[in-house]
Amino acid sequence: MSAPIPTRLRIGSPHRHFHRLAWLAVLLALGIVVFGAFVRLSNAGLSCPDWPTCYGRATWPTQAHEISQANASFERVYDASRAWREQVHRHLAATLGLLILVLALVAARRRRFGIATIGVAAGLVAASIPLYIGAHYGAAGALAIAGELLLLVSAIRWDNGDAARLSAITLMAVVFQALLGMWTVTWLLKPLVVTGHLLGGMTTLSLLTWLAWSTTPDVALVNAIAPRLRRLLWIGLVLLALQIALGGWTSSNYAALACGNEFPRCLGQWLPPHDVHQAFVLWRGIGVDYTGGVLDGPARVAIQLAHRAMAVLVFGHLLLVGLRMFRTPGLRSWGLLMMLLVSAQVALGIANVQLGLPLWNAVAHTAGAALLLFLVVGLLARLRAPE
Repeated sequence: MSAPIPTRLRIGSPHRHFHRLAWLAVLLALGIVVFGAFVRLSNAGLSCPDWPTCYGRATWPTQAHEISQANASFERVYDASRAWREQVHRHLAATLGLLILVLALVAARRRRFGIATIGVAAGLVAASIPLYIGAHYGAAGALAIAGELLLLVSAIRWDNGDAARLSAITLMAVVFQALLGMWTVTWLLKPLVVTGHLLGGMTTLSLLTWLAWSTTPDVALVNAIAPRLRRLLWIGLVLLALQIALGGWTSSNYAALACGNEFPRCLGQWLPPHDVHQAFVLWRGIGVDYTGGVLDGPARVAIQLAHRAMAVLVFGHLLLVGLRMFRTPGLRSWGLLMMLLVSAQVALGIANVQLGLPLWNAVAHTAGAALLLFLVVGLLARLRAPE
C-alpha cells in the first residue's frame, strides 16, 4: 500500500496561522521589489544622502524650515519629489523585516533557547543601527556580523521539520539586504552593490515563497515526471538568477539604451564594437558617484549584448519547460502560465529598448522577473513524485 501524500510538503507548520503570515510576507516582498525598481529607475536611489534616516529625519523633510536645515546640513540638495520614494521604500522594507522576525520567532519557539537565540540576534542587529548613525562604523559592523553569525549557527543546528531553519535563513537574508541598502547610499550607487541589492530582494522573495508554499496545507503537486521536471526547473532557476543579475548590472551601469532604440540589431550592426573587459569590472574603488554611470559606450554595449544573449537562453529553456508541463495532465495551467509570463517578459524587454525605457515599462519588466521567479520557486517547492 502506497504512503499517503504529504499535505505540508514535508515541513510541519509551527503554528496554524504561520502560512498566512508567510503569504503576507510574500505579498509585501513582491511589492517592495517592484517599488524598489520604481525608486531605482526614477533616479531616486540617492535622494536621501544618509541611512536609515532621510536628511536626519525618520520620514523626510516637508516644512520649509526643515528643507532649509536639510540643505544646510547635507551636500546633496533636497529633492522633495524623490526623497519620499526612497524613505517609503525603507519603511516598507523595515516592516517586512519585522514580519520575518515574527515568523522566525514563531518557527523557533519549540526549539531549546530558540526564541532567545532569535531575539539576541535581532537585538545585536538593532543595536548596530544607532552605532552606525553615530559614525561608529567598526562597532556597528561587528554587532551586525555577530547577529548574522548567530543566525547562521542556529540554521545549521536546526533541521527544517518545523520551518525553523528556513525561517532563520530568511531572517539572515533580510538583514544582509538591509546592509546592502545602506551601502547603496554610502557607496554612491556602486553597480556591484545596487545589483546585489536587487538580488537580495529577489532572494528574500524566493525564500519566503518556499516557506509559504511549504507550510500551506494540501498544495503538493504530485506527478510521476516530478523528478525530471524538478531538474529542469533547477536549471531554469539558475539561468533566471543569472539573467536577473545581468539585468541589475545593465540598469546600475545605465546600459539599457546602449544600443539606441534598435532591436535585434545594435547601433545599426549585429555585433558593434564592444568592450567586455571594462563592462564587467566589479570593483572600481570607493568614493565614485555612479549616478548616470561611468562606463564608455563600448562597455555599455557589451553589457546590453550579454543581457540579450542570456535572455534568449532563459526564454528558450523556460518556454520548453512550460510546454512540457502544458502537455502533462495536472500541470497544464502552470505550464501555460509559465509560457505566458516568459513571453510577456521578453516583450517588455524589447519594448524597453524600442520605446526608450519608459518608467512604467521598466518597472513592469522587473515585476515580470519577480513573478517568473515566484512561479519557478513555487513549483520547485510543491512538485513531488508519488510515494
